[in-house]
Amino acid sequence: MLVVPGTAAAAPTPEPTPSAPSASGPASNSGPATTAELEIVRIQLDDLYHDAAVATDAYNAAEELADRQSAEIVDLAGQIVAGEEKLAELKAQAGAAARAQYRTGGLPPEAQLMLSDDPRQFLDGAGRILQGERATDKTLAELEQIQDDLELYAKDASAGWEKLEANRKAKDKAKKEITEQIAAAEQLESQLEQDEKERLAELERQAAARAQTAWVDTGILDEINETNETDETSGIAGGTTTAGEQAVAWAKDQLGKAYEWGAEGPDTFDCSGLTSEAWAAAGTPIPRTSQEQWRQLTRVDVADMRPGDLIVYNSDASHVAMYVGDGSMVHSPRPGRTVTIAGAGSMPILGVVRPGA
Repeated sequence: MLVVPGTAAAAPTPEPTPSAPSASGPASNSGPATTAELEIVRIQLDDLYHDAAVATDAYNAAEELADRQSAEIVDLAGQIVAGEEKLAELKAQAGAAARAQYRTGGLPPEAQLMLSDDPRQFLDGAGRILQGERATDKTLAELEQIQDDLELYAKDASAGWEKLEANRKAKDKAKKEITEQIAAAEQLESQLEQDEKERLAELERQAAARAQTAWVDTGILDEINETNETDETSGIAGGTTTAGEQAVAWAKDQLGKAYEWGAEGPDTFDCSGLTSEAWAAAGTPIPRTSQEQWRQLTRVDVADMRPGDLIVYNSDASHVAMYVGDGSMVHSPRPGRTVTIAGAGSMPILGVVRPGA
């Protein structure tokens, strides 16, 4: 389960060749873990939590789909009930017509009129016969249509149940994968002593700082700030919208709340739960998962990024955060962490999307 991915980053000072973490601890010796060994642990934890994030997105997508499928089945059930009620009504009308014909001795209406001695009664009756025939034809046509509709609704409902069941299995599989990945990460962290955990946390901060510095050194932040300043002074489309400001303010209000996979608040969030709820609070519903946010929302250049835009990370769009300005973003990072503000370039950026564009 704990396979060392690639070559560990070099330590600041020469260190002995590290061993992979084992069930008995992070190193093969009994002393404190070296920096290089802790770096291996950091990389492994990144991989485990990344895989958990991918599975979380799959779980969230399956849950969202299940909600839609359930609503469709409920709607179909309502149409079936209404159709059966209409069918019973039409059958009652047809039965009444049959009974009326039986009471007249089975004679067709035309024959009854021919035997009438009253011409006026004959003419009045002719009109009623025509109306009756039209009504009967309409009733029969409706009866046939309702029966066809009921058959179609029943087939759709049956197919809907099959899809719902398949989706339930997919959700259960994703849930199992999430649980396994998080359990593996927690087991790995549990092997560390408290001082090693603190050193590991410092290595995580250093890695994020290096990535942020490299991102800023490309000059991209200057471009972003210049774009935002130009938009604000010129009033052209592209400046931060009121909805964007509201989304940012709402997301910042969640700072310190714990990460929980599949959570959309109010007390815990996963990454896309935070961003989707923030924009919902601003009056702009967006897709639930980071992958669907990346797929469905309008993409903008990183240089044109403004507060409220969503930054999608990793090549598989497995993480998402909200840009808040000044090269920073707010996000719900991973299990064991809380909603926090971090450098926008502290993780590999896939791209930027803009809700409500």
